[in-house]
Amino acid sequence: MVAQKIRVAYPILLVLAGLPLGFVPFLRGIQIQPELIFAIFLPPLLYEAAWNTSWKNFWKWRRIISSFAFPVVILTSCVVAFVSFGLIPGFTLAIGFLLGGIVSPPDAVSASAILKNIKVPKRFITIAEGESLLNDASSLVVFRFALSAVLTGSFVFHEAIIDFVLVVVMGIVIGIMVALLFFAVHRWLPTSANIDVVLTFITPYVMYMMAEEFHFSGVLAVVSGGLFLSARRQQFLSNRSRLQGVNVWEAVAFVLNGVVFILIGLEFPVIIKNLGPDGLIPAIKYSLVITAVLILTRFASTFGATVISMVMSKIITVADPNPGWKAPILFGWIGMRGVVSLAAALSIPLTLNSGQAFPNRDLILFITFTVILVTLVLQGLTLPVLVKWINMPDPDFTLSIAQQRQLVRKKLSHLSLGILDKDYSGYTKNNNMVKALKLQFSADMELLKDWDKNDNEARTSEFYKDYRQIMARLLQEQRALLQTLNKKENISDDLIRQEMEILDLEEEKLRQLFEAE
Repeated sequence: MVAQKIRVAYPILLVLAGLPLGFVPFLRGIQIQPELIFAIFLPPLLYEAAWNTSWKNFWKWRRIISSFAFPVVILTSCVVAFVSFGLIPGFTLAIGFLLGGIVSPPDAVSASAILKNIKVPKRFITIAEGESLLNDASSLVVFRFALSAVLTGSFVFHEAIIDFVLVVVMGIVIGIMVALLFFAVHRWLPTSANIDVVLTFITPYVMYMMAEEFHFSGVLAVVSGGLFLSARRQQFLSNRSRLQGVNVWEAVAFVLNGVVFILIGLEFPVIIKNLGPDGLIPAIKYSLVITAVLILTRFASTFGATVISMVMSKIITVADPNPGWKAPILFGWIGMRGVVSLAAALSIPLTLNSGQAFPNRDLILFITFTVILVTLVLQGLTLPVLVKWINMPDPDFTLSIAQQRQLVRKKLSHLSLGILDKDYSGYTKNNNMVKALKLQFSADMELLKDWDKNDNEARTSEFYKDYRQIMARLLQEQRALLQTLNKKENISDDLIRQEMEILDLEEEKLRQLFEAE
């Protein structure tokens, strides 16, 4: 509530609130189990983010999303590895790669929560969320290989490359296979709205656990399966399931996000205590250097991607052949770290295979928490100022949201009136309810005002039946038109989704009007 009042993204305030709470006596010493983050929090949070991602926009920006999700994450891990190896005493290159795998990926949850409150061009939200959904998988694979190298003392490069490809590809395959299974369950079994909502909560856990059971990427399984089902929600979920599911998921995701971010703040004092007073000052210095390296590497990557896009535009068709200088600056500053980095750092074992203490574990944890804190607070708080200073118009939509809305409403009304005139002209003359529908189609309160209450019961029942049948047909045709309009570049995906929800409400109202029959 305070965050809404002062117009600050709530994850920032939750992390800051967790810091002093960590020193309260009865809250002191709270330990977060990494399995709790990975197995309980991560699947639904990733699934919810994937579900709200526009597949149309995701596919449009697939090249830049893929480049930042895979090559840039690996590049960032390499830079962090060599810098930390040269900077921090006692750090081996393997431990450097371990740290790089932990802190390299920007966080989907943080990006979504912060960008939601800032007026930025739609492409930045799409790219940032899409990148954050996919880069978790590549960073965790780097982390896994680096951890294995530290524990065993060996690393085979060509085996790692093969394993990386296998982990990524099979994670996607398992996610889509599980998605197809649940698609069939929703589509062909007699589920209710409540059962549909419950199934949507089971789905990400099955995807994640199935992939992890075979040592593939559970993150990519959830993301790929979530994107697959999200793009087909109109085909297998009823209007009640969609309406109810949106409300339930928004509340649950809000609670899970809140718990995760306040746990980050609560855990930080524990890390400081384990580090000891003598190691605190050097640890702060190392942490700030690594954070600066991450920010500079991201800026270098965004400007590099801009140059590559301009060069490739002469060879192939790219989404934006001339991004300019504003886009890389803005996108370079959108690099907040969060829950995945937290969980990965905490999952570092306490000892090596030989029984010795894991080298520099507390320092790695401190650096990770500092990176999360600084990027989340510094970049999150200054991003609105940067957006205002850059003042970049949305280059993707030539029409404003109001103009898009007017265009879509006109097309929906034109479609409905055309169907009424062509297929139901007789009803509009004899059935007062259908006549009211035609005269004032978009006014909810006016739909039944011309209904003749003196008609006998049988005739009234017939009118109700005709009205319900016609209205159901119009809603079906309107949904089909919206899906067609959603393929056009100058129509916002968010606007189409809003109009779909309005049609769902219309169908729900229709169901409740005739529920007794």
